[in-house]
Amino acid sequence: MIGRRLRLGVGARYLTTAAVRRGDLAGAAEAFASAPRKTTADYNRLLAGYARAPGGRLADACHLFDRIPHPDVVSYNTLLSCHFAGGDVRGARELFSAMPDRDVASWNTMVSGLSRNGAVGEARALFLAMPARNSVSWNAMVSGFASAGDMGMAEECFRDAPDKEDAFLWTAMVSGYMDAGDVDKATEFFQGMPVRNLVSWNAMVAGYVKNSRAGDALRVFKTIVRDADVRPNESTLSSVLLGCSNLSALGFGRQVHQWCIKLPLSRRITVGTSLVSMYCKCGDLEGACKLFSEMRTRDVVAWNAMISGYAQHGHGQEAISLFEKMRAQGVKPNWITFVAVLTACIHTGLCDFGIQCFETMQEIYGVEPRADHYSCMVDLLCRAGLLERAVCLIRSMPFEPHPSAYGTLLAACRVYKNSEFAEFAAGKLIQQNPHSAGAYVQLANIYAAANQWADVSRVRRWMKDNAVVKTPGYSWVEIKGVIHEFRSNDRLHPQLRLIHERLDRLEERMKAMGYVPDLDFVLHDVDESLKVQMLMRHSEKLAIAFGLISTAPGLTLRIFKNLRVCGDCHNAAKLISKIEDREIILRDTTRFHHFKGGHCSCGDYW
Repeated sequence: MIGRRLRLGVGARYLTTAAVRRGDLAGAAEAFASAPRKTTADYNRLLAGYARAPGGRLADACHLFDRIPHPDVVSYNTLLSCHFAGGDVRGARELFSAMPDRDVASWNTMVSGLSRNGAVGEARALFLAMPARNSVSWNAMVSGFASAGDMGMAEECFRDAPDKEDAFLWTAMVSGYMDAGDVDKATEFFQGMPVRNLVSWNAMVAGYVKNSRAGDALRVFKTIVRDADVRPNESTLSSVLLGCSNLSALGFGRQVHQWCIKLPLSRRITVGTSLVSMYCKCGDLEGACKLFSEMRTRDVVAWNAMISGYAQHGHGQEAISLFEKMRAQGVKPNWITFVAVLTACIHTGLCDFGIQCFETMQEIYGVEPRADHYSCMVDLLCRAGLLERAVCLIRSMPFEPHPSAYGTLLAACRVYKNSEFAEFAAGKLIQQNPHSAGAYVQLANIYAAANQWADVSRVRRWMKDNAVVKTPGYSWVEIKGVIHEFRSNDRLHPQLRLIHERLDRLEERMKAMGYVPDLDFVLHDVDESLKVQMLMRHSEKLAIAFGLISTAPGLTLRIFKNLRVCGDCHNAAKLISKIEDREIILRDTTRFHHFKGGHCSCGDYW
């Protein structure tokens, strides 16, 4: 009988540990309950599972802790972690004060937890009071200062740390400087590291992506694969695929995908989701759909990525069908799901369905509308021409409207020629950020379209007085792994003569098909013939022409732009797709346009 109980106890411990490792807390609690005799270590195993769970499962952890006959220092330390994971800093302080015994892990948990919760001054005071410190203590303090943005104190603490071979200490400095936007300093620390581990390399890849240097992130990833003594993990791949998305580097993204297939990592849900997102954002919707259909398991993040992909490519009905399928499979939508669904409604004119989703999301799913949802609704109403209703929604928001809501209204005012609401929206945008060029440019565009050149000059003087610099528009295309950028009226590209020749021939054929240049998109008070010439040198057209002369007939072109595509370029791309018998996929800041056979996937609703 004693032997049987012993076997049952060992089995329960094994099952508890295995369930905790895979995050199955219900299974862990069931296995724990089946143990005939429970030791403090058994309690601690389940307690550790609660500490690792999102939010710390504090209530469950406290209930379990109170049942431990003889809690040891590990029990107290684990419960401390639960308090911090649940954001209960006050409870952590009280528990730490009441602990009968403390070891170095107790002090480290407090220093680290206080730092993560913004109390870096209090963390430092505890750090200085510690009876003994180890490498974790120093790492926690350096990371705490770095997270708080105090890189001066972080560097001072780094210099005082006794173990200068500790890779985690160096990595904390790299991450801190990357978060602070000081890429050069982060690179300096990385290059000076005596020993590097995978976390160090990941900090560089993620940091470069965060600081809009995705090209450098891809270069570092190539070095990891080729030369480093580490193997990329899920975090590495998620960062590098985000870099591919930001650069629209589909070719490199496909290489990363092929690399993933050789490893068990390709079956991880986070990697699969990152790949789906990359394919969507790089313009290969078909590749994203194929990959999504092959995923063995999907969480809400994976569903959101595919729904959002359909929405951005203008496939609103498919996005909504996938949303319905997601619900049917028992996956609960979150706030990001509804942003994706509302975006799908925006790009396909499904105004009534969008309004219905917005009005019922909280009641049915418990998702409280955020600024992003309100901004989507403003966009939905503006595209439907319901400007007055959009203004009423903006004024009724329970919080300060996001600048994108005013930006959407301002853009719609140009389409519907409503100067009253335009001045209201521009005024609000400038009030929120007087140095952002967007509002001034949009307002100037509206005045220019109405030939109110005096008002255009007034807005430009206003920009000059406020030291506002306009973000230059540019387009780019990837040819054989090389990204070629173009600005309007570009004078730098080495093949400019051939590009202009191709555009001139296209212009003749487009005019024969009824093309009339839309001069509303030349915002300069110049002669009409010069306006026509300026239109034909817009960055989108230059990128399309270069793509045509650089690729084989029939191949799909993927063009990307950092601003909204202009109406004239949109019309021209439709005709060029018919003339050249090619699909042209163009992504701007709002969505994808698929041009084929003289038509666009947006149905001219954009």
